[in-house]
Amino acid sequence: MPNYNLNLTFENGEKRQFDMNPYLNQGVFQELKDISKFNTVRVSFDTIEWENEVDFDPEILYQNSEKILKD
Repeated sequence: MPNYNLNLTFENGEKRQFDMNPYLNQGVFQELKDISKFNTVRVSFDTIEWENEVDFDPEILYQNSEKILKD
């Protein structure tokens, strides 16, 4: 998604949007400001990760995301 947002679908079927912007100035996440690196995101086991092996705890992804409302 544009502006460093991720649309995620969780095991319970819920679709949520996660905003990466608050994390992009922190530690290893700074590398992901490069959009080509950011776009390497993929599903890995029960979470997401990037090619530089940065990942998130799935609970953080869920708790800090917003439910996508159906139109």
